[in-house]
Amino acid sequence: QKKMAGQINNQDMLALKSYVMAQDGHKYAQLHDDTVMIDITHSNLVQRHIELRFDKHEKIEELKFRIHRQTGTPPDYQKLLIKQAGQVIGEIGPDDSKMIGFYGIESGMEIHCVDLNPYSASANGGYEDVSKIKKYKMSDEEYEKRKGTLRDWAKKQKQKDATFTLERHAKEHAAMVEANRYYKQTGEAPPGFSFVDGKLTADPKDEENIAPPGTETVEGMEVGNRCEVQPGARRGTVMFVGEIEEIGAGHWVGV
Repeated sequence: QKKMAGQINNQDMLALKSYVMAQDGHKYAQLHDDTVMIDITHSNLVQRHIELRFDKHEKIEELKFRIHRQTGTPPDYQKLLIKQAGQVIGEIGPDDSKMIGFYGIESGMEIHCVDLNPYSASANGGYEDVSKIKKYKMSDEEYEKRKGTLRDWAKKQKQKDATFTLERHAKEHAAMVEANRYYKQTGEAPPGFSFVDGKLTADPKDEENIAPPGTETVEGMEVGNRCEVQPGARRGTVMFVGEIEEIGAGHWVGV
């Protein structure tokens, strides 16, 4: 027997779907008779304002002021269309003293605002297209002067311990996180760790003769590759492969 494309045939999924959608036909049943929940859309915006509540006795003037707050289009430049199931079924007239209920607007309908302002700031993605926003870039010299940055913190740690490096700190931090996870699961200290005064602590190590990771550790990795980072199973794109002198010896991959 052939199944339609996308048809759910898993009984558990069907049961879940039925549970989630069980009240869909009664979603407005708890509203007061004078209250409606409608969506507000805009001719220049992708954003959709979902199920905003209005009183049927509110005047169109109040509706327009609220649309102004939501979309930035002043009342004088609003052309309001009433839509249902994606189709235009009416238009709100110029008399702002009429009440919302006069137009037979019910819950589930949509008020679509057409922005008539030829100089509207929201036109052509003015409010939503982030590519139009000028990005702030800080120079290395300015970053060097800033306090409270990672570089500033590393300098202070270097003053306390001349052997400090961000590379070693990153390794020690990652090892401690993993050690704590191991302890929570087993109730024991993992290899290379022990309890000192009741606190899980890394055992001293002689790292003088340990060579930094070589190029073989990043072999086959290229900028643009898709990857999955463990632990955490986070997926992303490789954006950097190489050495970073500020962090320490070795080869690094930025995702």
